[in-house]
Amino acid sequence: MTRFNTQLVHGLPVGDNATGAVNPPIYNSTTYAFEKVDSMPRYDYARSGNPTRDFLERQIAQLEHGKRGFAFASGLAAIHAVLSIFKPGDRIVVGKNVYGGTYSMFHEYFADRGLSIASVDTQDFDALERAVAGDREHGVAPAQAVYFEGITNPLLDVNDVRGIANIAHRHGAIAIVDNTFVTPYLQRPLDLGADIVIHSATKYLAGHSDVNAGLVVTLSDSLGEKIYFAQNRFGGVLAPLECDAVRRGIQTLALRMDRQQANAKAVAQYLLAHPLVKTVYYPGLPAQEDELRAKGFKGAGGVLAFEVVPGVDPADVLDNLHVFRLAVSLGAVESLAELPCRMTHFELPREERLKVGITDELVRLSVGIEDAADLIEDLGQAFDIAYEQYIKRHADTDVFSALTAGVLA
Repeated sequence: MTRFNTQLVHGLPVGDNATGAVNPPIYNSTTYAFEKVDSMPRYDYARSGNPTRDFLERQIAQLEHGKRGFAFASGLAAIHAVLSIFKPGDRIVVGKNVYGGTYSMFHEYFADRGLSIASVDTQDFDALERAVAGDREHGVAPAQAVYFEGITNPLLDVNDVRGIANIAHRHGAIAIVDNTFVTPYLQRPLDLGADIVIHSATKYLAGHSDVNAGLVVTLSDSLGEKIYFAQNRFGGVLAPLECDAVRRGIQTLALRMDRQQANAKAVAQYLLAHPLVKTVYYPGLPAQEDELRAKGFKGAGGVLAFEVVPGVDPADVLDNLHVFRLAVSLGAVESLAELPCRMTHFELPREERLKVGITDELVRLSVGIEDAADLIEDLGQAFDIAYEQYIKRHADTDVFSALTAGVLA
């Protein structure tokens, strides 16, 4: 039995050839020859199966301690395949803080096709229990699934996978966890009671901003058969070359994430002390580490968020960064910064964003593997420019007393 870091490097062999190649081959063939008309080969057509894809799918199942793994052309393709196993009339309880594209898929696609969507604060177990249980007297059936993110995007709320899964199972529902921010290096949701795990492998698993990919792992073979049907029939499979890119990224996952977490903690501590920062969201800070461990996490990852104080324009910070790149996505070797209200979460109506705490002043950072001092200096010079712009906008105002009173905007 190999351990996690060894599994990252070697995976599970597919046994497709005897060449002795250290790295699994990339099979670009779309079709495979039958020995005879009545034979049933393992591979017949690339949409249904491919040795390069098989390697990645077996590896992610091994890393997540699941039965079946599946590779898709993007994270949203993976989410689509998972949600397609439900039928019109089914109720899905969704965590109130999810990625904007996920929100859109639930509310602008599947809701129009008959799924009933109920948003809830998954950290409020009483509210979650009521939402999952339904209300038969008033025609609300129990939910079939609870869908949530292990650590939420972009406010970094830490969900209790075990507690949420227990509530789901008590009412006959399954628990579906988006593990993108965390990866199996920091938590394995299936070990805590979840039934399906989803990754946007574009992020930490691939880790280099060079491939779009999604992965799904199921705890049971029965759920695996449903996901395979969706994968094979919808055809949103990950191409062999991209499968190999994700495989190569996975090999260095632990090394990258260790550095990203250390850098994220340093940046978060710097932001906590900065006078232009109102709030910092990062569960890897000392005050939250005990809660993180109690919920089964080994770490908080490399994403954090912060709000600037009233009167400071977050665009003045973001537009003047040089080491951080102004871009969506996360989890790669380079550091990225973005404004959720305008970028990753623009699909949410403003009133919905504000309800869940995604303000117009919120900035999200994905911290990479650069030198932490360079990242902090980059933020510092951008804050200096933002402050200069702030002073110019309020040249005729007593900015210090107004800022203290919180009245500038």
